[in-house]
Amino acid sequence: QVQLVESGGGLVQAGGSLRLSCAASGRTFNTYAMGWFRQAPGKEREFVAAIRWRDDSTYYADSVKGRFTISRDNAKDTVYLQMDSLKPEDTAVYYCAAQPERRPWYSSTYYLPSRYDYWGQGTQVTVSS
Repeated sequence: QVQLVESGGGLVQAGGSLRLSCAASGRTFNTYAMGWFRQAPGKEREFVAAIRWRDDSTYYADSVKGRFTISRDNAKDTVYLQMDSLKPEDTAVYYCAAQPERRPWYSSTYYLPSRYDYWGQGTQVTVSS
């Protein structure tokens, strides 16, 4: 079992920055690949970014590539999402998620919410225009 707690959300103007944190507890953090998802009102939950433990490889949705950066600190059991050049369309509840590192990693499925076993409660990010 893994418990995930997000923090760092808030209200920011377009063009601004925020850094989200996700603190993990429970089973060994470094046995999990970590992801960030977001969900806007009336929309489905969508993939934002992911990072693997084995080689720190990172993956991004096209909509955030070049603006967001995912990273992890295994010593602190924490994963981060640095969000720069924020846009109003980035407004959503952001969720941290974890899937076992040993699970096969396919380019066609790693971004699916169903691949992740554990979820945080979410943190609101609002970007004003």
